[in-house]
Order: sequence, then structure tokens, then C-alpha cells
Amino acid sequence: QVQLVESGGGLVQAGGSLRLSCAASGRTSSRYVMGWFRQAPGKERQFVAAIRWPSNTYADSVKGRFTISRDNTKNTVYLQMNNLKPEDTAVYYCGAILGPRDLPAYVDYWGQGTQVTVSS
Repeated sequence: QVQLVESGGGLVQAGGSLRLSCAASGRTSSRYVMGWFRQAPGKERQFVAAIRWPSNTYADSVKGRFTISRDNTKNTVYLQMNNLKPEDTAVYYCGAILGPRDLPAYVDYWGQGTQVTVSS
């Protein structure tokens, strides 16, 4: 089992920034790719960003604004979100991906989610 705990969500005005954190514990493995997903009300969960080699991957809608990173000493993955827009409002989930594709179907473990609300 892998436990993922997100933090850092909140309410921010458009143009503002937030940094999300995802702390991993339990039977973590190098097989897993760590990623972020989000789900807006009435919509399906969608991919946001993932840490992959040789380069991280991002959804087109967040490229240039969001940056994913990790601190291996803390077993923590971060999502720095800049220039936030109202359409970024969603519950953000950390996921442990097993496989080559950045899709929710390939996530073995999910965190509980953290709410991000961007006001206009």
C-alpha cells in the first residue's frame, strides 16, 4: 500500500499562485510515476502533470504556468501553480501512476484531494 496526502490548496484570485504538496509513504516504489490530476464539478478527472524521464509532462492547458517537482529526501512531490485562472478551479489529486500513459486509469493509488478555487 502507498499512502498519498495532499496539502496546499485554497482560495486565490486570478493571476495568483499556489503550491501543492503530496507526501508519499508506505510501500513506495521507483516503478511508480508521480503525477497530479484534477477534477472540476461535473467533469471527469483529467491529467495535469507528471514526473517522467527525460522530461516532465504537462497538460496543454497548464504548460508554462505549472511546474511539477520532487524532493526525494522528503518523499514529496510538488505542483507550483502560477498565473492561476478561474478555469483551474478543481479538486487536485496526487496519483501514483503505473504505466506509460498519463491517464487516471493507470493510477494505482490516489490521495484524498485538495480544493483549489480561483476567483475572477
